[in-house]
Amino acid sequence: MTHFRPKYITFDCYGTLTNFQMAEAARDLYGEELDEPRMAEFIKNFAAYRLDEILGDWKPYSEVVHNSLERTCKRNGIKFHEAAAQMVYERVPTWGPHPDVTEGLARVAKEIPLVILSNAMNSQIMSNVEKLGAPFHAVYTAEQAQSYKPRFKGFEYMLDMLGCGPEDILHCSSSFRYDLMSAHDLGIRNKVWVNRGHEPANPYYGYVEIPDISGLPGVVGL
Repeated sequence: MTHFRPKYITFDCYGTLTNFQMAEAARDLYGEELDEPRMAEFIKNFAAYRLDEILGDWKPYSEVVHNSLERTCKRNGIKFHEAAAQMVYERVPTWGPHPDVTEGLARVAKEIPLVILSNAMNSQIMSNVEKLGAPFHAVYTAEQAQSYKPRFKGFEYMLDMLGCGPEDILHCSSSFRYDLMSAHDLGIRNKVWVNRGHEPANPYYGYVEIPDISGLPGVVGL
């Protein structure tokens, strides 16, 4: 695995490459209404409801944000405002990369084509990708696949579009629940977990762990 040279390195975008700032958005909206323990609970609930919202049939991400924020407000006894959900949604394209991303990606991109599979809308993602500072062979979205990760359909769509099999790629993500569990079940043997502290380690799923994207070149022998 250490020196596996894939046809493509495929990435999750939000959280793994782009600094995913939903928690910060929630704090900006409700930080004055909630003390710290209740704010932490609100952020936890918001993340859980976002995951729950994408497990069914595809719908626009604006609806995912709206519904998950509304459910979170109800659970936490706070009044929901539609304008707040719209504000959160409109922030997404403004987010930039983690500090380690640009240099690490640039080193790998010289030798191996890079691909993104993201739970994004077509109108959102390219603004984030442009901020990553590296060339990408392809960017695939949930909107194109009509399915959100962790459902399999998005991965299958990506592999079909690339014309390759699970054995040909190295998939890189900071999330087991959204990416690496599904990749494992689909037979993607070569995986990298970027440990950004989002989730605990889970060695059952078979991966190389790196602390950030600066460690990725070493995984593929660069």
